[in-house]
Amino acid sequence: MAQLSSVYRRLEEGRRRLTPQRERIIKIFLERPGQHLSAEEVHQLVKRDFRDIGMATVYRALELFTQLEILQRIHFNDGRARYEINRHTTNVHRHHHLVCLRCGRVEEFQEDLLDDMEDRLARERGFQVVDHELKFYGTCQQCNRKQGGRVLS
Repeated sequence: MAQLSSVYRRLEEGRRRLTPQRERIIKIFLERPGQHLSAEEVHQLVKRDFRDIGMATVYRALELFTQLEILQRIHFNDGRARYEINRHTTNVHRHHHLVCLRCGRVEEFQEDLLDDMEDRLARERGFQVVDHELKFYGTCQQCNRKQGGRVLS
């Protein structure tokens, strides 16, 4: 879903207009692959082009894009929702996340560790997995170095 044409199609299917503000919000995500932006961060970025845009408009746009499955809402247990382009519609498993409990940094990793388990669930239980999500919580390399912790390789 990383192309603007796909976004246009989703909006048309949902009978919604692509306003200049909505287009800028989507472009913010397309310009920052791998970032997990909060509504507040999106608001600050979109204000550069639309100085009078309010938080309510940003929230409504993010909600609309989430409902249309253009964006995906993610929670990292830090008290606020974050958003990213929804890769689920490409029929590829979602990427996974490493969440630092000290600085809040979120890193993605693509390795799919659960393929064997999914195969076993299908075989043993007849359960067809279409997606899964995996988050690891800990401390990132930078925070470990700052705290004098040992970084294992």
